[in-house]
Amino acid sequence: MRGSGTNRKANNLRKKYIIFDFDGTLFDSNGIILDSWQAVFRHYTGAPGDEREIYRSFGETIRYTSHRFFPNEDVDETVALYRKYQEENYAGKIGLFDGIPELLDQLKDSGRSLSIVTSRTRKTSLEYIDSLDIRKYFDVLVTCDDTDAHKPDPKPLLIALDELGADKSESIMLGDTKFDIGCGNNAGVECALVGWSHDIDEAEMKSLGFRPDYRLQKPVDLLPLI
Repeated sequence: MRGSGTNRKANNLRKKYIIFDFDGTLFDSNGIILDSWQAVFRHYTGAPGDEREIYRSFGETIRYTSHRFFPNEDVDETVALYRKYQEENYAGKIGLFDGIPELLDQLKDSGRSLSIVTSRTRKTSLEYIDSLDIRKYFDVLVTCDDTDAHKPDPKPLLIALDELGADKSESIMLGDTKFDIGCGNNAGVECALVGWSHDIDEAEMKSLGFRPDYRLQKPVDLLPLI
């Protein structure tokens, strides 16, 4: 996935390559993700799941979370139930976070290269990216289909940097979960934890040894850092 105008004004910028997580960072899908898991919990248990535990799973692949939540169920069936609910009920429940469209415009106008590294599948990533009309902004998309290693493993981010030909020192990753921060830390890339999505278990993140270099409360807060 290649964008236009990459680095046309990017000389002397501290960070030329901006790598975003998708869900919970660019894309506000928190509500439909929560609802989809609750539908699966009700299917198997007749009752909703622990909302805090569902939020703690944000950033994992669906298959990993399915196996963890429902170890005695068929993973393919669980994933199919989750996806079916989401596909049938996402209308009106998704969109870009406030301030993201303006940020993407400003970053592209400055000549920076933008990419996405997500644990979502390529098929659904592209469906949502196209529905939001933002494909034009991004040069590289790395999904869970592109690697067997997933965040917080550094490999997805390293794949993106390799495809971009980007130096780590010129790159920064933004994400909303411990998995994103761990991915950045493990790859040796500066990372920023976004604060416009949902609460994060700070104690758990610290216990895992993951540390954000920056914390952003709104999208525009990125600009002075880069």
